[in-house]
Amino acid sequence: MAEMLMTRGVGGSDAATEFSRLSDMLGHCKPIPETNFRRRLDGLRERMRDAGIDAVWLNAGSNLTYYTGLRWPATERLVGALISADGGLSYVGPAFETGTLESYLRLDAPLAVWEEHEDPYALVASLGRANATLGLSPDTPLITANALNNAWNGPAADATGIVLSARARKDADELALMQATKTATIAVHKAAARILRPGISTAEVTEFIHAAHKKVGAPGGSTFCIVLFGPDTAFPHGVARPKALDEGDMVLIDTGCAMHGYQSDITRTYVFGTPTDRQREIWDAEKACQLAAFDAARIGTPCADVDAAARTEAERRGLGPGYALPGIPHRTGHGIGLDIHEAPYLVGGDTTPLAPGMCFSNEPMICVPGEFGIRLEDHFYMTEDGPRWFTEPSKSIDDPFG
Repeated sequence: MAEMLMTRGVGGSDAATEFSRLSDMLGHCKPIPETNFRRRLDGLRERMRDAGIDAVWLNAGSNLTYYTGLRWPATERLVGALISADGGLSYVGPAFETGTLESYLRLDAPLAVWEEHEDPYALVASLGRANATLGLSPDTPLITANALNNAWNGPAADATGIVLSARARKDADELALMQATKTATIAVHKAAARILRPGISTAEVTEFIHAAHKKVGAPGGSTFCIVLFGPDTAFPHGVARPKALDEGDMVLIDTGCAMHGYQSDITRTYVFGTPTDRQREIWDAEKACQLAAFDAARIGTPCADVDAAARTEAERRGLGPGYALPGIPHRTGHGIGLDIHEAPYLVGGDTTPLAPGMCFSNEPMICVPGEFGIRLEDHFYMTEDGPRWFTEPSKSIDDPFG
């Protein structure tokens, strides 16, 4: 039997060897400085005054983190901050969490607390002045939004635009953290590719990737991980019962990590063995669509046009049209930062003009039902001179890691 020719950088090693070769890549990363949070709040207050909004509620979640540095998950217990256009900042949380909350605060500001039997929404209302206009951060759950609006002593307003607009454009400190996490995830991808062998399960690869992310310095390991083999790769986000690896299978691995809240999210797709002509044809089409999207990204260009460029290239190659399969079933990309997926989006209908500091995934996945799917996902950020890759795209189907 002839020896199978392996894709370069895929297989040929084992988990113990590859794990031992990894080292800390994120220990040098510094958290966002307090001066950045104060500058962000100053900008938010300016936008509030321009919009005629007197106060904004930042619910627990990434918007609260972005503007104040407080990292706290949203639960049924109300936690957040009330920002006043005149310069005020008040945190709100359960009384029994006072010590924990205070240990996480990055900015010096009062913490208003409520006991378990008390109405937290009335507490928020008591912090605002009568007849003041209240805006809610867009991640505020509907049940919380309704309760706050009912308790508030004034009109409500939509604060989505004034809250999210600044988040879309990353500063140098944010870009540095994302560069570090993405570089680390690429190293994990390379190690994971080398441990592949016939019969390995997706669970074993997932566990290795989680441990490897910790080894390179991500405190929480993988923030997510999708591992798919063969026909399963045609399902963008996985299947209920994933198959084990066979020779000749397409391999899709999509994973990421976080450092100081900022995310990576990178996908690599390649063949375990020797690519067939069909696999090569679709892989090359996917790479061409990714590059078409990148080339279309220019300052002032609407996000939708970047998505359209990828679909035009796919249709030129006989795929699609639109979202039809075989072709590209989902948007070309998403914003990224404190959230893995955040606005704006590279998708039809998003008319947001590209601006310096915006960061996006570029992943116009091609799915061929019953055969395989290919997603090459790298991220870029916008500069005055155009897009710049955080990580270099896959070189070729024969040498995916270059």
